[in-house]
Amino acid sequence: MADQPLINQTGLTDVLPEAPPAQRPVRATPRSTPRVALEAVPTEKSRGFIASLDGYLLVIVGILLAMGLMMVYSTTFDWSYQTYGNEATIFLQHVRNMGIGVVLMLVAAFVDYRLWRRVAVPLLLITIGALVAVLLFGDDVFGARRSLINGSFQPSELAELVTVIYMAAWLSSRRTQIRSITYGLLPFAFLVGIVAVLILRQPDISTAATVVGVAGIMFFLAGADLLQLAITGAIVGIIGFIYITSFGPQYAHSRLSSYVSSVSDVTQSDYHVQQAIIAFNNGGLMGVGLGQGKQKFGNLPAPHTDSIFAVIGEELGLMGAALVVGLYIALVIRGIQIARRSVDHFGALLAAGLTIWIAVKALLNIAVMTAVVPPTGSPLPFISFGGSSLVVLMVGTGLLLSVSRVRSRQMMPKWSAQAPERRNVIVAPERRRPRVTASVHPREQATEKTNND
Repeated sequence: MADQPLINQTGLTDVLPEAPPAQRPVRATPRSTPRVALEAVPTEKSRGFIASLDGYLLVIVGILLAMGLMMVYSTTFDWSYQTYGNEATIFLQHVRNMGIGVVLMLVAAFVDYRLWRRVAVPLLLITIGALVAVLLFGDDVFGARRSLINGSFQPSELAELVTVIYMAAWLSSRRTQIRSITYGLLPFAFLVGIVAVLILRQPDISTAATVVGVAGIMFFLAGADLLQLAITGAIVGIIGFIYITSFGPQYAHSRLSSYVSSVSDVTQSDYHVQQAIIAFNNGGLMGVGLGQGKQKFGNLPAPHTDSIFAVIGEELGLMGAALVVGLYIALVIRGIQIARRSVDHFGALLAAGLTIWIAVKALLNIAVMTAVVPPTGSPLPFISFGGSSLVVLMVGTGLLLSVSRVRSRQMMPKWSAQAPERRNVIVAPERRRPRVTASVHPREQATEKTNND
């Protein structure tokens, strides 16, 4: 036994007592992580439709709709009684329009918003065709052609929503070409210009300005060159001023003149604005009470649509008006949050565009009623009486809910290996800061290179 060698004849096997072979250190993810991550996916996707909707956005829009019901009834019960013999007839029409809007909102929220990217071009062509049809066969009301089917459908309202959808699809497909004049600025100006010119021909200056303004902000968010955007904005402003003062309708020129005069003397402002100021003065801090306002009886033009914010100021006072403004601010904040958390570039631009669209419409109505901008006809979103306007706004809200819903269905815990990275997908790639990555061990670099080869 003493002469027995320590290794066998092959020189490879040790004759010492057997021991388990040493294992290489494992640097992989702990075993529990893949198992939990795989279980997180079906758990999130199995959420019901109602549970996946954005509760904050629904609450905000719901409060605005409830205020709209109160104010529409308050501004139409006398008119409805004198016209139809029933004080609730016009109010019930608003309830019907709201019901249609709620149904379409839920349908739009249920459908994956990425479907609209595929049909953006046909939607734009149909909308342009409807705008042309208005000029040819539209109903003449107060010297303007803005509606079809006996005033029940206004294509210009649909054009605002379709422009947001198309711009989101077009801008998300361009990405790095947006800063180019040939492939970015010129096609953008041409597409938006067609829609705006057709709306101006009706004429409808406020809607055309809304389309141009919202599209311009979306172009900026997508990564447009700031110098190009500033020059284009200046050119559009000059063209708009020349159109209003020289080629536009007479009422637009008179409104602009009265606004310029009112800057130094508010008594020289437009009649509409003066009656709105009287309504706010009557309301004071707490208002005269719901339904007790007097300016809506023959003094305020269109108190159920364009002037409804002035009625809110009179009947609910400064506190009621501040509540409405606060609700719109909360809606904008929530919409921007949805845009930042979107799963793709199209969804981010779509959510941002829809939010900006609602904000611009609300801001325009409030600014007119407070004599900040020249008078123009623009309903207050979700509150004013309206068919096309209310229904289209509800559809836009449904698209915003769809963007949030897709995000919530794909969202996973932060520690999941399959969780999507949270990143800002609104700004173009060239505007983003370079990401600082952790150093990689040389052995891992060699292994990765070998796998790639």
